[in-house]
Amino acid sequence: MPELRCTVQTCTHNKQFYCALDKIVVEGNTAEKSQDTCCGSFEERKGNSYSNVTGEASPLSSIDCKAQECVYNNDCRCEAGKISVEGSDACQCQETECASFRCSHK
Repeated sequence: MPELRCTVQTCTHNKQFYCALDKIVVEGNTAEKSQDTCCGSFEERKGNSYSNVTGEASPLSSIDCKAQECVYNNDCRCEAGKISVEGSDACQCQETECASFRCSHK
């Protein structure tokens, strides 16, 4: 499992830059750059509410990757050692991105 660092403080699953979900989805089937990807698991935090997800946030997460052209994508599984999801002030998933995306044909 990759180490997942998340700077999206507006996501209900973000707890101290880690994700409280044990699996996330990175979307962007036709992505050719990181800005074309997004975290499909993003849910905007409302007010001071925190996730209803039980358990502790962990630096490790299983990543279901839909970005077919990413060098780290192996049969829809991310095989990067570390990834970073960014979009600190995001209000919707399209305002997030997998900053670790690397296009396989560039």
